[in-house]
Amino acid sequence: MDSALRVLYDRPSESPGAEGPGTRGGLGGSAPGVARWLGDIRTYFPASVVQVMQQDAIDRLGLRELLLEKEMLQSVTPDVALVSTLVGLNRLIPETTRATARQVVGTVVSDIEQRIARATRSAVSGAVNRAARSRRPRHRDIDWNRTIAANLSRYLPEYRTVVPERLVGYGRHQRSIAKDIVLAVDQSGSMASSVVYASVFAAVLASIRSLRTSLVFFDTAVVDMTDQLTDPVDVLFGTQLGGGTDINQAVAYCRGLMTRPRDTVFVLVSDLLEGGVREQLLARIAEMTRSGVRCVALLALSDGGAPVYDHDNAAALAALGVPAFACTPDAFPELLAKAIDGGDLMGAYGR
Repeated sequence: MDSALRVLYDRPSESPGAEGPGTRGGLGGSAPGVARWLGDIRTYFPASVVQVMQQDAIDRLGLRELLLEKEMLQSVTPDVALVSTLVGLNRLIPETTRATARQVVGTVVSDIEQRIARATRSAVSGAVNRAARSRRPRHRDIDWNRTIAANLSRYLPEYRTVVPERLVGYGRHQRSIAKDIVLAVDQSGSMASSVVYASVFAAVLASIRSLRTSLVFFDTAVVDMTDQLTDPVDVLFGTQLGGGTDINQAVAYCRGLMTRPRDTVFVLVSDLLEGGVREQLLARIAEMTRSGVRCVALLALSDGGAPVYDHDNAAALAALGVPAFACTPDAFPELLAKAIDGGDLMGAYGR
């Protein structure tokens, strides 16, 4: 155990295999040495600690290149941080290793799906059904039980009667698309974990028949990944992490996808560090909200806590009625449900 810790933490950040005065050995610049060390830490430490040490080894000892070797990939413990690293390296992964890399990514994607799918489908389907209930139903479509419950404050005891102020209709059976969901995801390097979670959420949402889901990645260019949503692993290997950020251009593209603004929810996943034209970006968001689009900006969609972000742009969006905040994957289904259901997003999430 002590040896496994010394290899990682009793030396400065450096290239693998570098030796010098005062060091006590290292992982060495080869996949077999790293694989043995990974096996040791899995033996001595719980899974949560293994994930931290594994990421520290990648960051401190420059092991990214070794992730391109099949033996190394077969030894690591799959997690979101590792997937983020592989996605960032995907253009460099050789064909001999690509199948193993896809298997690692697929394992993490499957774990995330199991974590979020049921809650997402339940929350979103319930919100769609609530939104479908007519507020001005025809007589034959009135849901009398819900109408009475909603108007109990209008009970007149002298007449033993409820005088309804608001009628509640039955939810219309959804044979067609009820809501459009457009996700625009910043693929700059700092958003890597958010890219992973957003891709899986988009795939789950795309499986809900009452929704039309679009997924767009952007940096200084815009890539529409909607036609690949049946396989989030393909989506992730289609990303290109890093580079600049033109949020304005991405928002302009997404606005072109919105044919029913009042039935559309727009989720911008970005740290708001804009490299494009800020004034145009804010003007586009303002126009969206006026047209009826429900907009929300997620500074991060991950378990990583509060990110570094542009506070001025977040405040400017809030002034337009668009909340900007970091959201965990577990909280996202209820957020989306509230947006679909017409809830007060600023009251619930605004700063």
